Amino acid sequence: MDQSNRYADLSLKEEDLIKGDRHILVAYHMQPATGYGYLETAAHIAAESSTGTNVEVCTTDDFTKGVDALVYFIDEAKGVMKVAYPIELFDRNVTDGRAMIVSFLTLAIGNNQGQGDVKCLKMHDFYVPWSMLRLFDGPSKDITDMWDILGRPRVDGGYIAGTIIKPKLGLRPEPFAKAAYQFWLGGDFIKNDEPQGNQTFCPTKKVIPLVYDAMKRAMDETGQAKLFSANITADDHYEMLARADYILETFGPDANKVAFLVDGYVGGPGMVTTARRQYPDQYLHYHRAGHGAVTSPSALRGYTAFVLSKMSRLQGASGIHVGTMGYGKMEGENDDRNIAYMIERDSADGPYYHQEWHGMKPTTPIISGGMNALRLPGFFENLGHGNVINTSGGGSYGHIDSPAAGAISLRQSFECWKAGADPIEFAKEHKEFARAFESFPGDADKLYPGWREKLGVHK
Repeated sequence: MDQSNRYADLSLKEEDLIKGDRHILVAYHMQPATGYGYLETAAHIAAESSTGTNVEVCTTDDFTKGVDALVYFIDEAKGVMKVAYPIELFDRNVTDGRAMIVSFLTLAIGNNQGQGDVKCLKMHDFYVPWSMLRLFDGPSKDITDMWDILGRPRVDGGYIAGTIIKPKLGLRPEPFAKAAYQFWLGGDFIKNDEPQGNQTFCPTKKVIPLVYDAMKRAMDETGQAKLFSANITADDHYEMLARADYILETFGPDANKVAFLVDGYVGGPGMVTTARRQYPDQYLHYHRAGHGAVTSPSALRGYTAFVLSKMSRLQGASGIHVGTMGYGKMEGENDDRNIAYMIERDSADGPYYHQEWHGMKPTTPIISGGMNALRLPGFFENLGHGNVINTSGGGSYGHIDSPAAGAISLRQSFECWKAGADPIEFAKEHKEFARAFESFPGDADKLYPGWREKLGVHK
């Protein structure tokens, strides 16, 4: 059934929809299945995403038609369609009238992803008007709170050198805590890897006190504050609270140095919001484990990593992993920096929409996935700044001297880029950075040809 007469209005102007402040706008890449027209399929998507179904029903009234989602733009050659969703369509909390990402996803990527007339459909961008933006939680903590703890300025406090305890699974409590202590002697921030939780060989109630002891010893030895991101991911709301409460009780006077990590993609928006609302004094660390199932550039349905990251800011994530923009081991491109810009700036351009955040706290880009001190200068140059958290697992524990030396090499890499120095020349005066060349010779050969002769390394 062709529903384009009702669910499409190509005379609508995007600037008028934005000015009206009454619609969430969504840009999709779409291809119809063989035998279906483009506008016909686009209108069916809008119908299925809002008030329609595949037949006429007798219960539809004039009010219902007034909240139809409408296709307002198509470019069949480029496979782009845009839909305007009236804000009245979206569910609100009974308790406080707040908005929910769950409702947004239910409509905007709900049943329309499985329609038989759709070959592929992927959300690439969305725009939230002020009338809805103000109903989302947004972050309660951001990177400035981390800089405060570390004794840095609240503006341009710079790079936070972090790691992930490796191996990601298989360490018992004592070696786990020892690995944390070794890194903290040189670095700032340690996070649980996403599967680390309450394994039988490393129970939470045994390992967490040892980690806190390691933190205290490292702070005593270095005279510097340290940060730990603890995984509280669980299927059950009450299990999450139990984990979080135990961790805060254990860290006691240093509870402000604890972030809470949640696997927000596999756990879903409810997990993120539970952490955001129950623990507003903690930095909320959104790990996106599993996101590539739908966000990968090779995936034909779902939504992009850009969309995932933008939603995380609305939900209240203090920081989210954004990949390495092609400089590490994961999928990504240099222009993925627009993900970072969208979540960290108050005014930013997405692939299709400009977004004003109206003072909502930023979400920190967390850089992770195969990074080391040799790869970081190029990354910083591409991004244009170093106000990020970087968690380098192999880049720290793979350093030829020690995890602490690995951590120091990461910070020196930032200092090298910030000074505009030549990395080879900088390495001659900074031992830990220099030893990173020997630690990661494959990257050194690729990025800095001739480094062996210049640094006097002959093996």
